[in-house]
Amino acid sequence: MIIPKAFISYSHDTLEHKKWALELATRLRNNGIDAILDQFELQPGADLPHFMETHLASSDKIIMICTNKYVEKANKGQGGVGYEKMIITSSLMKNIDEIKIIPIIRQNGTTEVPTFLKSKLYINFSKADDFEFSYDELVRTIHNSPLFVKPPIGNNPFIPIVKEKMEEDNKLLDTVLIAILNGQGIDSFEYSSSIIQTLNISPSFFKIAMGKLIDKGLAIWVIAFSRVASTEKGLIYAYDNNLIK
Repeated sequence: MIIPKAFISYSHDTLEHKKWALELATRLRNNGIDAILDQFELQPGADLPHFMETHLASSDKIIMICTNKYVEKANKGQGGVGYEKMIITSSLMKNIDEIKIIPIIRQNGTTEVPTFLKSKLYINFSKADDFEFSYDELVRTIHNSPLFVKPPIGNNPFIPIVKEKMEEDNKLLDTVLIAILNGQGIDSFEYSSSIIQTLNISPSFFKIAMGKLIDKGLAIWVIAFSRVASTEKGLIYAYDNNLIK
């Protein structure tokens, strides 16, 4: 299992805010994310610039907790927040993809982010009542597990379904014919059970496919001996359509 690593960047506004950041990091770790927080990692005398540079570069995500004071420090280049901003916007920016930085808002009545993050979408943690929804979105983003998954492309409504079905049928029949030819090799036949096992298809589907190949004159089936073979027409068809070399 790959464990994503998330560096948490925040400003030491108040003891309450430091506690909030600590609780967020702890909960993220409990949800399978290697949350990196200075309160976990640093002891008195530790090298703060080295800590920032190392983990900013190696993390999969950078969570920026944007309080009003954090935004002010980032824009003015002050303190640890300013140093982190300098690292991200200079040499490391070349190696940071567009979705590595996740701004999260924790403000009262505003949704400000540092100037260099103005173009990025954020997650708003300002309302305590909406915390669980915001937290779920954050965890899903880090784990790359979106709540809504893009559905596959459907059929063109202006193309007749019958035409698409015929094209799909031809592909399936080609697959069965190739299996017959490959199994048959230079021999005169192949066993139907071998084709069913090779393609991992049901006997019923095999019967339907063989019926259509026989109707087209591409294959024969000696049911009594459970033997199938390509006709000469089937061999030429496969060669002309690049189904075999």
